[in-house]
Amino acid sequence: MRTLSASAPDFEERFAAIVADRRESDGDVSQQVAAILADVKARGDAALAEYSERFDGFALDQDIDWSIGAEQCRQAYDALAPDLRAALDLAAQRIRAYHQDQLPQDRDFTDDAGVRQGAIWRAVDAAGLYVPGGRAAYPSSLLMNAIPARVAGVERLVVVTPTPKGKINPLVLAAAHIAGIDEIWRIGGAQAVAALAYGTQRIRPVDVITGPGNAWVAEAKRQLYGVVGIDMVAGPSEILVIADANNDPQWIAADLLSQAEHDPSAQAILITDDAEFAGAVERSVEAELSALPTQEVARASWDAHGVIIVVPDLDHAAGLANRLAAEHVELAVAEPESLLHAIRHAGSVFLGRMTPEAVGDYVAGPNHVLPTGRRARFASGLSVLDFMKRTSFISLDDAALGAIGPAAVALAHAEGLPAHARSVELRLK
Repeated sequence: MRTLSASAPDFEERFAAIVADRRESDGDVSQQVAAILADVKARGDAALAEYSERFDGFALDQDIDWSIGAEQCRQAYDALAPDLRAALDLAAQRIRAYHQDQLPQDRDFTDDAGVRQGAIWRAVDAAGLYVPGGRAAYPSSLLMNAIPARVAGVERLVVVTPTPKGKINPLVLAAAHIAGIDEIWRIGGAQAVAALAYGTQRIRPVDVITGPGNAWVAEAKRQLYGVVGIDMVAGPSEILVIADANNDPQWIAADLLSQAEHDPSAQAILITDDAEFAGAVERSVEAELSALPTQEVARASWDAHGVIIVVPDLDHAAGLANRLAAEHVELAVAEPESLLHAIRHAGSVFLGRMTPEAVGDYVAGPNHVLPTGRRARFASGLSVLDFMKRTSFISLDDAALGAIGPAAVALAHAEGLPAHARSVELRLK
């Protein structure tokens, strides 16, 4: 863990190194994934069965081994403790309400030249949702991916999830019941992404693939973009907390570790304007780690990638935050609004001392699938738009073509495309 002072002479060099730290897969992963994708494309189910046995210790011997049915998902939902079932239902309700408000409106209008134009939004036919089953299984991620797709109007929702040693997480199945998943296939890794993109003897291809995964899953999505649409290439989790000294250091320490416990490559950063508070948070992190069941992963992340930055005042924080373009940004200050409007690059921002990032992971409503690795500079979190596409339309009558057609003819000739020009000229005559 590094403590940096913004007033130190080497601060810019050290901060630039943090910004440039990608913490993502290397060339070996890229080559391995390319080989797996080619193999699944060529051999289909036979390749999937081999990879499942090799990586998950699970044999896909019979038809019943390949998928999980709706009845099994319903049983898992019914078997939940009442408070847990209510929590999942509340999360689903809030996620659905937030994303319903994202639905775009069709446009249809006629301009001053008499040209009718507009656009129609339509959902893709099928979406594939990757649900991790390795280091941790997240029913919340299934809801965050499936509900926006269903709100968008996607008719076929397909989940792929690994089942190591045949084990199935009942919470994931319960979430699948709530979301109304159509198919669940017991496969994972890059091979599952390939199956969704190319299709196999058993699995029909989809149009869009979303959902988090390990480095191999992320790389598979990157390589298959263009064959299918994807949400984003996601890397390890990130949290940036901007906090003044009027916070409880234990709260801030817990916030930082909420992302560190995801992955040894996760990154947790604190920016504060008080050196004594920085020290108190560092001590609280150590205390929290000692009692944390996930301390092995969280400590590896904190030791390798944790950072505390002390700035002269919090006016400096927004500029640093924009360079980091973090996945999650907490503004644990008395008046967060001014900082909110100064931060241009962030996946999601959490305002005030009583808004921990973890609430956003589950029940707030906005999507928790967010850009990492500084991609918040140009990308947004998952939304209904990731499952939709826009088709424009144009309609002209004689008068409208007479008004704008000559300009099209002139431009077509200027570009050396006479057939373009003639297709308009013939109608003008």
